[in-house]
Amino acid sequence: MNHMELELAHTSGFYNKRGLVIVRGEGALLWDDQGRQIIDCLGGLGTCTLGHANEAVADAISRQARLLLSCPESLTSPVRAEFQAALCSILPKGMDRVFLCNSGTEANEAALKVARLSTKRSGIVSALRGFHGRTFGAMSATPESKYREPFAPWVPGFTHVPYNKIEAMEEAVTEETAAVIIEPVQGEGGVYPANPGYLQALREITDRKGALLIVDEIQSGFGRTGEWFACRKHGVVPDMITMAKAIAGGVPMGAVAFGPSCQGMAPGQHGTTFGGNPLACAAGLASIAELKRIDAPRLCAEKGAYLTEKLRALNSPAIREVRAEGLWIGVELKIKVAPLLEWLQNHGLLCPPAGLTVLRFLPPAVITFDQLDQAVELVGQGLAALTQPAGAEQ
Repeated sequence: MNHMELELAHTSGFYNKRGLVIVRGEGALLWDDQGRQIIDCLGGLGTCTLGHANEAVADAISRQARLLLSCPESLTSPVRAEFQAALCSILPKGMDRVFLCNSGTEANEAALKVARLSTKRSGIVSALRGFHGRTFGAMSATPESKYREPFAPWVPGFTHVPYNKIEAMEEAVTEETAAVIIEPVQGEGGVYPANPGYLQALREITDRKGALLIVDEIQSGFGRTGEWFACRKHGVVPDMITMAKAIAGGVPMGAVAFGPSCQGMAPGQHGTTFGGNPLACAAGLASIAELKRIDAPRLCAEKGAYLTEKLRALNSPAIREVRAEGLWIGVELKIKVAPLLEWLQNHGLLCPPAGLTVLRFLPPAVITFDQLDQAVELVGQGLAALTQPAGAEQ
């Protein structure tokens, strides 16, 4: 029994398998069990901003694994203290407290609880097409039916309004609203960036109505959009920022950053066994240092602009629109994306979808310009192959 067969014999069935056994990675490249090299624009679904097998992160994990793995937050961990300070150094001014957990959905769950605790209100407003996670609270903030329908009833008190529609948010936020939770770029929804002025309007609305503003930076954080956090591009300091994905170089970790408006939390009201464990904190500390060293926001801005221009220059009749925010690109197609994903994978390029018709790019910041050129060339070839009229010469 090979590894694919072995995994299929025991896996949950919650995931669509892509038929690849990945055994090694370096930078923006992966290798499968057949020795085939693949350009990785899936990027661990946004976790691999530093690329694969970063030496500084790997060394930090190795050292910490031999020193101490478990240390709950009731006991002070030196590496946790240093990581929290490093994380706060790249957050907007005034956000100087953090809760550490294990994933993005856990971060959003914690933020929603803190919002209700701080405001003594229960209502939560989120946006259509948004994605905030798969646990019950986070899923209740996620309107997409494919994530929700089998699991009703959901947590009460959630309202969903169209994204980028300020008037709809003005109407939805009331004296019963604890918080608005919003993505500065809707990733799973198709890579839709917030319009200029939208987050600033949400900040004004929530301030005026006594609600909190939670910005979900789980996929947009740590340089991906050309800033450490996308809310800074909009000149907005929220009450909470939720984080995960690239926070620890690929090691599972999530976090919530709090501003001074978040009050009333007491010991025992929330917690997690593994959150802030020394191994994840060591990886996170090394990851932030490496992101600073390579200037990840600058690299993402430069390479994102380059990749976006190259994709638009394809001028393929199969492309409807190219949307981008830093090194985070959505290519909306006039055809289903699944056949293109399969074609690209078979020819050495790995990309994720964002819905049924959007090809998404989430490559590491360390991807080279030559690798980006190869990726664009493959996309052009794949679209041509899939849209060529039947019977035409190959």
